[in-house]
Amino acid sequence: MNTYHNFNSYIENSIKDNWDLDALTDYKGITLQYHDVARKIEKLHILFENSGVKKGDKIGLCGRNSAHWAVAFFATLAYGAVAVPIQNEFKPEQIYNIVNHSEAKLLFVGDFVAKEIHPEEMPGLEGIINIPDYSLMLSRSEKLTYAREHLNEMFGRRFPRCFRKEDVSYHVAEAEELAIINYTSGTTGFSKGVMLPYRAIWGNLDFCLEAIGTKIPCNSPVLSILPMAHMYGMLVEFIFSFVHGCHIFFLTRLPSPAVIAQAFADIKPAIVISVPLVVEKIIRKHVFPKVQNNMVRLLFNMPVINKKVKQRICDLVLQAFGGKAYEVVVGGAALNQEVELFLKSIDFPITVGYGATECAPLITFSDYTDFVPGSCGTPVKHMEVKILSSDPENIPGEIVARGTNVMHGYYKNPEATAEVLDKDGWYHSGDLATMSADGHVFIRGRIKNMLLGANGQNVYPEEIEDKLNSMALVNESLILQKGDKLVALVYPDFEEAKTMGLNDNDIMEVMEQNRKDLNSQIPPFCSISAVKIHNEEFAKTPKKSIKRYLYKDIL
Repeated sequence: MNTYHNFNSYIENSIKDNWDLDALTDYKGITLQYHDVARKIEKLHILFENSGVKKGDKIGLCGRNSAHWAVAFFATLAYGAVAVPIQNEFKPEQIYNIVNHSEAKLLFVGDFVAKEIHPEEMPGLEGIINIPDYSLMLSRSEKLTYAREHLNEMFGRRFPRCFRKEDVSYHVAEAEELAIINYTSGTTGFSKGVMLPYRAIWGNLDFCLEAIGTKIPCNSPVLSILPMAHMYGMLVEFIFSFVHGCHIFFLTRLPSPAVIAQAFADIKPAIVISVPLVVEKIIRKHVFPKVQNNMVRLLFNMPVINKKVKQRICDLVLQAFGGKAYEVVVGGAALNQEVELFLKSIDFPITVGYGATECAPLITFSDYTDFVPGSCGTPVKHMEVKILSSDPENIPGEIVARGTNVMHGYYKNPEATAEVLDKDGWYHSGDLATMSADGHVFIRGRIKNMLLGANGQNVYPEEIEDKLNSMALVNESLILQKGDKLVALVYPDFEEAKTMGLNDNDIMEVMEQNRKDLNSQIPPFCSISAVKIHNEEFAKTPKKSIKRYLYKDIL
């Protein structure tokens, strides 16, 4: 085990070191400086203390990304309570399940969530607090009601002259102490509560400060796109950026491609942390139409001016992300191969990482200067990674990981814990991969998604989908099995088809040609027998992976 440093001290020190600098901004809304964050944390601590919240009590947070969500999260950890982040996109029933299962004492909710939930479904809660202004939506405790009504008075008595950076002092967290219970999106049945100790959060932060913090200046602008209730967005976009003294901008509304594109242009982030869907949409909508013409292709193939053309195109792509990013980091799922190869061909600073909620989340990552196309990096600091295969370089096997970042287990679920954590501390990911001699990991698919071909060959649907998604009029796809046949379920780009004047029959003809082209590129045992049209976008998890289980019986 590596030497652990008290995680809360990083929050404390960043606040003191950046006291008068901008910290958290709701895009096109309010801005909190680091001293404002400290002041609000202190008020929430007084509220917790005077309403009977003890160290180790669970506090739920459910709302869209915002400056006040961030403050409530840090206040929870800095007090010594356990944060239970809940995806704001979850249905009310899922929220009730998580609040009740985690035994949360308080729940912070955003405006949208507040309108959807019914407090009587969460009988164990002592109070529900509105995130925007920390007013009480519900109080079942006289102490909580009194504390909220007299909060400013209590704060004034505690700090009669003024609140200064010397007054900032947070809970000293032990390495194995529970920090967060993060409930997975739960693609099968009830989601599991991942118990993350402080050492796991610290292990990820320590790596990010070294791998990314040395590449971008302190106090840089950062755009937070990913849900903070998901570990990838929480750790890399939010916690790392705050500790590094960055100015974080939150997209407080649903991040449509148009809103994200405008935010990139306005904020000009120093680094872009994203999921593949966002990057792919920007490239396909804003870049490919400008560069995929005969003149550019001709110039691209002329050795004499190839380098200048590459640089111009690279600058054009960089502008789509604000123009100032050191690199674009993709995680949560694989980047489409066509998009990835295009970005690498113009020497664009793209890189892909890999992780799991159970590792808070990082398992592998490489800087763009060490990125190998098709890979997701090398094992991160504090972690061991191996492939359970007789020939890891050539035969896919399960990825297992061990080290500082690994969870304690699933909350109140020892059976599920035993399925993924073995006696030697290895976390079994359920993902299949190969690993090159120099340690780069190449994801091949999920064990549970793997299909068995008619002659017993292993078929990895993700690899076929990646090729199909680059073909004409394909928005996204799923490869499904019907008997011994493989069928492609495709959600077409209806918008593009409409601009081209194509009807349903025309779309089907394009898909049939796609099927033939696809089959010419893959082994016969992977051949697609038919294409079925799906008329709406596939349902997705918060990290924008398709919820495959919803479609397994659709044929």
